[in-house]
Amino acid sequence: MPSPFLNPGAQSQLDSLALLQLRRDQTIPTILQLHDEKNPGYKEGKVTNTRFGSFPHSTLCHQPWGSQIIASKVDTGSRGRMQNKKLKRKADELDSSTQAEDGNKPSPQTAVAASSGFLHLLYPTPELWTASLPHRTQVVYTPDYSYILHRLRARPGSTVIEAGAGSGSFTHASVRAVFNGYPSDDQATKKRRLGKVCSFEFHAQRAEKVREEVKEHGLDGLVEVTHRDVYEDGFLLGDPKTGKSPKANAIFLDLPAPWLAVKHLVRNPPTGEESPLDPSSPVYLCTFSPCLEQVQRTVSTLRQLGWLGISMVEVNNRRIDVKRERIGLEYENIRGTIVFPKSVDEAVERTRALEERSQKFRESQNQSDDESTPALKTENEGNEDDTANTNMSARSREYELPGYKQGRVLTRSEMELKNHTSYLVFAVLPREWTEVDEQRCRDKWPSNRVQEPQGPSKSKKQIKKEAKEQRNKEKQQKEGQGQPETESQKE
Repeated sequence: MPSPFLNPGAQSQLDSLALLQLRRDQTIPTILQLHDEKNPGYKEGKVTNTRFGSFPHSTLCHQPWGSQIIASKVDTGSRGRMQNKKLKRKADELDSSTQAEDGNKPSPQTAVAASSGFLHLLYPTPELWTASLPHRTQVVYTPDYSYILHRLRARPGSTVIEAGAGSGSFTHASVRAVFNGYPSDDQATKKRRLGKVCSFEFHAQRAEKVREEVKEHGLDGLVEVTHRDVYEDGFLLGDPKTGKSPKANAIFLDLPAPWLAVKHLVRNPPTGEESPLDPSSPVYLCTFSPCLEQVQRTVSTLRQLGWLGISMVEVNNRRIDVKRERIGLEYENIRGTIVFPKSVDEAVERTRALEERSQKFRESQNQSDDESTPALKTENEGNEDDTANTNMSARSREYELPGYKQGRVLTRSEMELKNHTSYLVFAVLPREWTEVDEQRCRDKWPSNRVQEPQGPSKSKKQIKKEAKEQRNKEKQQKEGQGQPETESQKE
């Protein structure tokens, strides 16, 4: 079954993950099932209860993603729950009845729509999963892992080593970045490698929980979770001593002491074991450390082991609001504007208009006794009409003017940072280059311009002396050729 993270399809399916969005900042992950094995549930089957109502899973299955689902009337009390009535039976009928109950489960009751309450059904993505997952440890948020995957050159077909799975946020983001097909569909070839994430976790319960989530989300085969202490046992798959190398291209270490694990990330381990790195490509490394002292020790160890391009980055995510400032009396009753005179001339013009309007109103009051004169509008009615005309003209003028002339563009950033960011240390380990590789490249791409030096090498002074002698020799030859021509001309 394809993973909803990678191939969500057009609508939700049974036994797959779905995200129930209640508000912009509140999302509930759930596995869509008609019956709950752990909890008998209600007569409507498995139900998710929220502050906005109850939602039976029968109303969530086979719905297009992004649909608005109306809440249902569910009796959440004891009467609404399904009761397991245990009847006395004979011993020979007990086994047959148990098998019949397991094979024929009662169909859930049809749900009745409630008068209020709704939610939106969304397919899972790493970004939404990061915002809604159960926190077991510190979470690597979207601004961090997006930059990390960019610096690690994670692309389809790459193999990523993750040390410190934690809550599984980076695991889901990295498997989407390296996904290049399912292992069951097509075997990996030399030209087409299937991406994979090798996750290592020291805590046994967290490792088991991540393994269960990977299986529920359809990522088994793409993510391999291993319970191990990478400080001592390294990063080989299977047995720590004789296991298989993952041949990783990118490494992410979310560990308290990453410098203790870096000693296993070398091309030729001193113990004679197989290297976990890919021998045919450079390897990119990132460590996630909250303290500068950890960064210093990690950088020192990386330099000793031959890593290059070492740099430290701190990601400070800050939201910036951009809007256009519109100032003027002509923008009255228009949302997002500042109703204030933008110049002295506009204020004087508006004052004159108000005085003329007041004068006309007083004149109309003096002529109100004359029956032949039609009834004029009151001052407020006249003001409303003039204001409406002004607003219409302002809107029409706003559409006529280009965007850059409608007002100044203002930007405002958040005062406080809402995400926790540690220090990221990046490094690159080039592939091992031998004389055999150099000769193979020379044979494959020969160069006609490069001439191999013959004999002993010459100094710059000797080369200049030889060049000067060559120029003098050429000059003498030209002079010798010019003398016979002059004698022939004299004859």
